[in-house]
Amino acid sequence: MYIHVYVMKHFWFKFLGMILAGFAISVAAFPSQGQVRASGEAQSGVVVTVTYSEPINVRGGPSTVYYPIVGQVSPGDVLPALGVSPGNEWVQVSFPGAPGGVGWVYAAYVTVSGGELRVVEPPPTPTPLATATINPTFAAAFISHPTETRMPTFTPPPPLTAPHYTDESAQRSGGLASGAVALSLLVVAIVIYLISLAISRR
Repeated sequence: MYIHVYVMKHFWFKFLGMILAGFAISVAAFPSQGQVRASGEAQSGVVVTVTYSEPINVRGGPSTVYYPIVGQVSPGDVLPALGVSPGNEWVQVSFPGAPGGVGWVYAAYVTVSGGELRVVEPPPTPTPLATATINPTFAAAFISHPTETRMPTFTPPPPLTAPHYTDESAQRSGGLASGAVALSLLVVAIVIYLISLAISRR
């Protein structure tokens, strides 16, 4: 009786252990919903191959202005393709380094092969950085207003007097003429005196 009970207990323990082990294996082997979706996208066969001669950027959205760079891929890299932008200018790819595992590459730099891609709406653009505002009170403290000063009054200069120049050459010529006249009169007087002296001696 004791042996029978012992065998039954060990049988139930083994049976229960096998059930738990099978359940754990099935849970581990059964893919989650996200895994099923990812594997379905990977099995679709649509891929992109980088054909540009240099590494290209992978962005968070289909724009070089509104979305940041989340990584790079090299020439010849092959990535699973998920969709295209509404204008077919960008291709959405599976990129583990990007937030959410999804990035965007420029369509002109890659080649799509394996099928057609569905149009995917772009993700929302990141919130722009807040611009710094200046406090008007602080700004007014640094603005200086120059004090008004009266301009100096203008005093006119004294009138200019034109200098008067005398012709010295004329004065000199006049002096020489008057001197010659006086000398000639003196000579005449001497001659008359000598003549009169000679007459008186006779």
